[in-house]
Amino acid sequence: MSTIVRPVWAGKPKPVVLALKALAIVMILAVILFPFLIVVSTSVSTAEDVTAAGGYVVWPKSFTLDAYQQILAGGVVTRAILVTLFVTVVGTLISLVCTVSAAWALSRRSFFQRPVLMIVLATFLFTPGLIPLYLMVKQLGLLDNVWALILPGAFSVFNMVVVRGFMMGIPQELIDSAKIDGAGEFRILGTIVLPLSRAVIAVVALFYAVGYWNAFFNALLYINDTSKWTLQLVLRTYVLQGSSLVGGASDASVLPPAESLQMAVVLIAIVPILIAYPLVQRHLTKGVLTGAVKG
Repeated sequence: MSTIVRPVWAGKPKPVVLALKALAIVMILAVILFPFLIVVSTSVSTAEDVTAAGGYVVWPKSFTLDAYQQILAGGVVTRAILVTLFVTVVGTLISLVCTVSAAWALSRRSFFQRPVLMIVLATFLFTPGLIPLYLMVKQLGLLDNVWALILPGAFSVFNMVVVRGFMMGIPQELIDSAKIDGAGEFRILGTIVLPLSRAVIAVVALFYAVGYWNAFFNALLYINDTSKWTLQLVLRTYVLQGSSLVGGASDASVLPPAESLQMAVVLIAIVPILIAYPLVQRHLTKGVLTGAVKG
């Protein structure tokens, strides 16, 4: 009688292996959470704690929100947050409309579907380059305009391919039955395709939102007016210049430490992403895998 040999990965791990896995997980969490702890602690530390720690505080002896009050007192950071919110919300909506529309059109079988798809994919392989893109934005009169942060990156071929792959997996019988009932393309898209594509649309929306929220290079390239700076550009300036950006105080000694200001801006920049990611986490794996792998 033959004995069934179970594969290594199907067997119960030994206590030593479990202990090593737990140790590895703890070490990874420490590497990730320790810098975040320094950011939070330094942002709420007093000048005495920052000076005693030599710059960055692991655990402050006393807490203060002076850094947040200073940067959110209606100055450049507040304006940058509003600009970044506008760019993120409006840009994500425009990008979703363009991506979903193109994905739905290119997922339908027609005479022009394959040639147009090849042309779109060619733009993914051959990018125009920095100088032609800058000249195009300049010719359109978008320099020093927040729309320069939205329109050039409003459409992603990669995201379109992911959404298209998901839509092609929708049973054709549903589409045919809707057409028999007299539904047009827009009604089919709105009542059948979009509800079934919630997972992939949530993932793509997260990709677009994170990209717009973290937009730095485009703002550095196209925006010279400080009143239209994004949060990431302000964060770069804070890291380079510290408290010299903060106005409203005649005596620099009453300002929070430069390190506290820097870490406060860092925390403000990353908290929205930390909040948004768990909201679509359950859709992440399903949306990407279903949209990218078809079979």
